[in-house]
Amino acid sequence: MVALGGCGDDPATSAGGRLTYAINQEPLCLDPHVASQSVTTAVARPVVDSLVWHDPDTGALRPWLATSWTTSADQLGWTFVLRDGVRFSDGTAFDAEAVRVNLDHVVDPATKSLGAASIIAPYYRDTQVVDARTVTVRLRQPFASLPLQLSTVAFGMQSPASLAKGVAATCVSIVGSGPFVMEGGWRKGQGVDYKRNDAYAWPPEGAAHRGPARLDSLHIKLITQDAARIGALTSGQVDVVARVPALDSKRIESSARVLRAEAPGENYSLYPNTASATFSDVRVRKAFRAGIDWDTLVQRLFAGAYRTAFGPLSPATRFAAADEDTAVPYDPALAARLLDEAGWSARDGEGYRVRDGKRLTVRYSSSRAAESAENITLSEQVQAEARKLGFDVRIVDVPISQVINNAQNGTYELMGTGFAGPDADVLRKLFGSDGVAVPGRMGSNIAKYRNPTVDAMFVAAQRTTDEARRAATYAEVQRQLVEDAVVFPVYAANTVIATSRSVQGVTFDGEASPNFYAATRTR
Repeated sequence: MVALGGCGDDPATSAGGRLTYAINQEPLCLDPHVASQSVTTAVARPVVDSLVWHDPDTGALRPWLATSWTTSADQLGWTFVLRDGVRFSDGTAFDAEAVRVNLDHVVDPATKSLGAASIIAPYYRDTQVVDARTVTVRLRQPFASLPLQLSTVAFGMQSPASLAKGVAATCVSIVGSGPFVMEGGWRKGQGVDYKRNDAYAWPPEGAAHRGPARLDSLHIKLITQDAARIGALTSGQVDVVARVPALDSKRIESSARVLRAEAPGENYSLYPNTASATFSDVRVRKAFRAGIDWDTLVQRLFAGAYRTAFGPLSPATRFAAADEDTAVPYDPALAARLLDEAGWSARDGEGYRVRDGKRLTVRYSSSRAAESAENITLSEQVQAEARKLGFDVRIVDVPISQVINNAQNGTYELMGTGFAGPDADVLRKLFGSDGVAVPGRMGSNIAKYRNPTVDAMFVAAQRTTDEARRAATYAEVQRQLVEDAVVFPVYAANTVIATSRSVQGVTFDGEASPNFYAATRTR
């Protein structure tokens, strides 16, 4: 059980000021129950609070909207005692019924959740209102990760009155109990404005200060081009910018503050479609992985700004295995032997490997409109390195509107992305059989990997709250994923932002998302 400690008021509740934050990508939907983009997290966090706070410095779980929580002996019930006196910015009371409405909203098929539902739906039974300040989340099977997952923005608490308006409404404007209030909703192609919630008095335990936010207002502005975004910062048009390219971070350090936080979850990785004819053969997958010098590629491309990934999970993720347990050495000779064994021993006139008259072709699916310039360059570098092995990698630009259909239909051999997640349970979403993307269902298992043994280990890891046992189980899962070569880790994703010298107090939360609650901007 975690209990809420005492805390005093901050006599300097606000230093005033207006802050503009430029982001690089337009969110598909502002409702974090629906969308799973990192940009949704950034846009929603100023507005929504969570039941639990994940302390980014210690990894500990601390009280926030819940003052304490316990689990039943069979771990099928988690009871949360809620903070008193909290209200959503529309005046609606935060209480046990509000928690029930929010969790039911996540799993409701009508919500069409692309992230949160896949995390909790296999376990969630219902939420029981015990009294106004007490709520019990009942599960079908144990889910030890529940309190940690409830700390994420994906399960942030929204006003039941707002949720009742439907997903079409919450995708453009959300209402929470957070330190800022969204004004007018998202303006397509432009951004969104927030004003300070002057009634705010319930930050998480251990927050940088107490009371309302220090800023008078916060403004998020969409600037998709890297050069334009950095130029807006250096010219004083904006105060903070997201997604600072590696080379720019070095260049602007003399005039701006560059802040970094390693994001928890799956490293930025390439996922082979194990259901495709090319990558259904584990020898071909292992050859592709062993034959590319990922470390040199990352260091050359990102100039040391990102760490090379040596396993499925970012080092910032709870239960991530040590690098030495999951690293695979660069071995082009091994790659060549594996391809020979798989029957791809001949080469055509252009040097590509062939078998039965067919070229060893890999469709690398990427949506340039949604990718950073660095990741686009990365795809081109992978293409060049794979050609040396005899792979004909063809980069296919998929419109954003077709990304989901592409994943469901499996019309690719390779896809690159990263997934956020506070602990190793993110692997279940990425590699559990229930998460395979198929027509009519958008799962996150784009590798289309199915392994009943791994599925059973995912279940076992959630059946105990013993940290050592969970760590051992997840370590075994990660070793199996490496053995089956179902992911090609590339780099550990960092959140890299830059602020002007006039900005102070910007921190990162447990998801490595910028937090502006204690931020100030001098005039």
